Amino acid sequence: MLVGAILACEVAFWVLLGAGLTARYVWRRPRLGWALLLGSPAADVALLALTAVDLHRGSAATQAHALAAVYIGFTIAFGHSLVAWADRRFAHRFAGGPPPAARPAGGQLRVRHEWREFGKATLAWAISVAILLGLAAMVGDVQRAQALLTYVGVLSVVLVIWFLTGPAAAVVGASRQLTETRHDRQRAEHHSGQ
Repeated sequence: MLVGAILACEVAFWVLLGAGLTARYVWRRPRLGWALLLGSPAADVALLALTAVDLHRGSAATQAHALAAVYIGFTIAFGHSLVAWADRRFAHRFAGGPPPAARPAGGQLRVRHEWREFGKATLAWAISVAILLGLAAMVGDVQRAQALLTYVGVLSVVLVIWFLTGPAAAVVGASRQLTETRHDRQRAEHHSGQ
C-alpha cells in the first residue's frame, strides 16, 4: 500500500507541475498556475502522514517507509529547482522566453554549480535522515526500525559519492584547467621572448 502511495505522490507532483505550467504559459492563467504549483507540497505532507500513521499502528518498518522519507527529503530540497528548471523550459517553449542556460562545462562556474547542487543534496540528506530517525524513534524498537536505520547509512554513502563526483571532481578539473592555462601562457611568453 505504501509503495502505491509513494508512486501516487510522485505522479501527483509531476501532474501538478505540468498542469501548473500549462495553466501559466499555454492557457495564460498565471494565478491558476501558481495555485496548482503550490499544491505539489501537499503530496509530501500526505505521504509523511500516511507513513507515520502506518508505523504508529504497529507496522514493522520496510524499505517503502524508508523510501517515503527519502522521497520527501528529495522533493523538499530539489523541488524548487525542479519547478524552476521546468518553468524555464515552458517559458522558452510557450512564452518566447530565453533558452535555458546549459550547465557550465568547466572552470569556476562549474565549481560553483557543483557546490550549489551538493548543498541541495546535503539538505535532502539531512531532511531524510531526520525523518528516518524520527520514524525509528516513533517505532521504538530497533529490530522493527532496521529498514529505516539502514537507509541512514545508504544515504550517507550516496552523499559521499556525490561529493567526490561533484564538487571535488569540479575543483580538481578547474585546478587542472588553471594549471594548463598558466603553462600555455608561460610557453607563449617564452616563445615571444626569443
